[in-house]
Amino acid sequence: MNRSLVMLRSVTLEDSTHLAEVWTDVIRRVGPEDQAADMEAVIVAVLASDSQRIVVAEYDGKFAGAVHLEHTTMSAINTEPVVRALSPHVLAPYRRHGIGTALMESAVTWAEELGISHVATAAVAGSRDANRFMARIALGPYAVLRVATTHSVRSRLSAHRRPAGAGNGRQLTQVLAARRSLRRSRAGAEG
Repeated sequence: MNRSLVMLRSVTLEDSTHLAEVWTDVIRRVGPEDQAADMEAVIVAVLASDSQRIVVAEYDGKFAGAVHLEHTTMSAINTEPVVRALSPHVLAPYRRHGIGTALMESAVTWAEELGISHVATAAVAGSRDANRFMARIALGPYAVLRVATTHSVRSRLSAHRRPAGAGNGRQLTQVLAARRSLRRSRAGAEG
């Protein structure tokens, strides 16, 4: 691993297609042109903000990875300051070259500059390597972010509602008993 080949820099608008490539698993599922346009909008917002940064990593002069940094709070209800390192991703050909470490070091350095005592990140749940890396550098689980479509959640919530008047469970018990009876009578007729 030759760290001298790793260089960190601030994002530029020209990085939009590279960001769309490195973050393809975590951005909107649309065509490449729309993803690049989304990344341009993100870059413009970041460049205009004092509380956000995108740090780009290059390896031997080639785009290798990036991380989105934000000075924020732990959550909307926990106002402890934190530097959140979102999507520290490295392109596959450049993994195991110290790029992920350099990106996370940029988050720690910014937190130190701001006098912030916490750094947070999120790793894709199914990414074993990313989660192991985060654990190795002392980042433990704090919360689990779960996501589903609005329609799916509405369907499940509706299924969990009790029918009117079923407060004591009698109606459900009667329906289940009727189903068991029906199954028994069908099994007896077939035998």
